Amino acid sequence: MPADSTAPDQTNSQADPTDAPTVQIDIVSDVMCPWCIVGYKQLEQALGSVGVGAYIRWHPFELNPQMPAEGQNMAEHLAEKYGSTPAQSVENRKRLSDMGRDLGFTFNFSDETRMQNTFAAHQLLTWAQSKGLQHPLKMALFDAHFTQGRNVNDTDVLADVAATAGLDRAEALEVLNSGSLAEPTREAQEFWTSRGISGVPSMVFEGKYLVTGAQGADNYAQMLRKVLEERDAAA
Repeated sequence: MPADSTAPDQTNSQADPTDAPTVQIDIVSDVMCPWCIVGYKQLEQALGSVGVGAYIRWHPFELNPQMPAEGQNMAEHLAEKYGSTPAQSVENRKRLSDMGRDLGFTFNFSDETRMQNTFAAHQLLTWAQSKGLQHPLKMALFDAHFTQGRNVNDTDVLADVAATAGLDRAEALEVLNSGSLAEPTREAQEFWTSRGISGVPSMVFEGKYLVTGAQGADNYAQMLRKVLEERDAAA
């Protein structure tokens, strides 16, 4: 990932309130991706262990852009897409649930868990950038989908989730119903795919270093230290 791979302007701060140094981290992800919240929680641990703050910007990616509006049963979807057997699906869900528990996040998988189309959710996240509440909304969407089992492609559900993140519910409905941010959201998606992003989570540290997949707190901590060491050397 070259140093000039700066995303379209986004505003969202997850900086530490202390005087700790702050690292810019761009995270390309999809609300449907359990490894995205796992990866973020691992990053969160790394930030704490290194003692550094983060300026985090979330960027859109659709794992299943052709997902129909009604969604699809998760087990059926994984069987079709990856050839997963029912036993493998159960084992994968258990593994994720155990990892989530260790990281302080609850996955409530069931046989009724559904995959949903996330383009509307991404539009809402695009809007939340301008309000400085993108990160709280992203966390609330992960919780709504994976913990509460809500349909995050439903307009009313999305508006409710936006309200829990501190956003205006009526404004959220207007954004979703008007489709005014559909084009900017598509452009942001194309920006990242045109630069070779084909899977998530993909994290870009300081606009220079790309780390793909949920790599674990230790690996993220190593990357954070590398960024800080380079910054100190250049000072």
